[in-house]
Amino acid sequence: MDDFTTTTSVDSGALLITGVIGLAVGVFLIAAMWRMFSKAGRPGWAAIVPIYNIYVMCKIAGKSGWWVLWLCIPIVNIVTSIIFSIDLAKAFGKGALFGFFGLWMFGFIGYPILGFGPARHVGAGDRPAEPAAVPAQV
Repeated sequence: MDDFTTTTSVDSGALLITGVIGLAVGVFLIAAMWRMFSKAGRPGWAAIVPIYNIYVMCKIAGKSGWWVLWLCIPIVNIVTSIIFSIDLAKAFGKGALFGFFGLWMFGFIGYPILGFGPARHVGAGDRPAEPAAVPAQV
């Protein structure tokens, strides 16, 4: 009986530490998304609203709000989220590899890079950039 009590207290201590670390990582990711939304000219508070934050990210990536529904369909959501991550990376001037590895596979690293790093919102990945002003030649 004594061994069971000791094991239970050790497991509950590990569970508490894991929960605190998970909460800290969650708060850090919300702060990163808040900054990312602000860089894109969207309200930062949208990062804390569960489904609305995905809708806002769709708009930042240049996708229709209907893409949120595609993310609810099993198996289809895998392909959709990869395309979405790549387009979101392109909207911040990053490449497709950053979108796949940084945002899709390792989002806990990629989103803070976009939020706290030097990345700037350059427009949606599927829209052509505004043409630069060409000086008139005489």
